[in-house]
Amino acid sequence: MAGGRGGRRGPGALAEPRRLMRAGLGLIVLGHGSLVLGAIVHGSVLRHVAGASRAVTPEYAVANVVSVGSGLLSIAVGIVAILVSHNLSRAALHWTLLSVSLLNCLLSTACSVGLALAISLTIHSRGMHLVMGCNSSALPADARAAIATNDCPFNTTRIYDTALALWFPSMVLAATEAVLSGRCCLVALIFRGIGPCARSYGKEQVCPINLD
Repeated sequence: MAGGRGGRRGPGALAEPRRLMRAGLGLIVLGHGSLVLGAIVHGSVLRHVAGASRAVTPEYAVANVVSVGSGLLSIAVGIVAILVSHNLSRAALHWTLLSVSLLNCLLSTACSVGLALAISLTIHSRGMHLVMGCNSSALPADARAAIATNDCPFNTTRIYDTALALWFPSMVLAATEAVLSGRCCLVALIFRGIGPCARSYGKEQVCPINLD
C-alpha cells in the first residue's frame, strides 16, 4: 500500500484547503489574543511606566508597538488565508498571501525575540526598568520589594508581576503566529509553483496515491 487512510503527507497536505482554512482561523484567534493582551499591558502596566514625563522604555516599545502590529497583521493573514482556501485558482490572492504571511512571519519572530529580551532585561534588572517613572528616593533596589513611602504613583510589586504574567503568553502567541504565518507562506509558494516543495506537490497532483 503506497498510502494509508491517515491522509496525505508532504507538501500536498499543507496545501489542502481545509488545513489552510484552519491555519487562517488560528491566526485570526491568535491575532485577537495578542491585541487583547497588548491592551491589558498598556492599561495596567505601560501607562504607569511611561510616567509623567512620558519616557518610553524598551519594554514599552516592544510590548505596545510590535505586539499590536503583529496581532493586526496576523488577523490580515488569517483573512487572506481563508479567502485563498475558497479560491484556490486566484493568482492575485496567492501573491497577497505570500507577501503578508512573509511579512508577518518576520514581524512575529521579531516580536517574540523582543518580548524575550524585554523579559530577560526586566528579570535581570529586578524590575527597575519598569519603575523608571517613579523618582522616589525610597525606591528599593528590587521592584518586588515594598516601597517605604507613597511617593511612587503606582504599586511597584504589582507592575513587575503583572508585566511578566502578560509578557510570557504574549511571547508564546507571537511565536505561534510566526509558525502559522510561515506555513501560509509555504502554501503560497506551492500554489505559485516556486521551490522544491511546489515541484513535489505537482508530482502528487499528476501521480495520485493508489490505495489498495
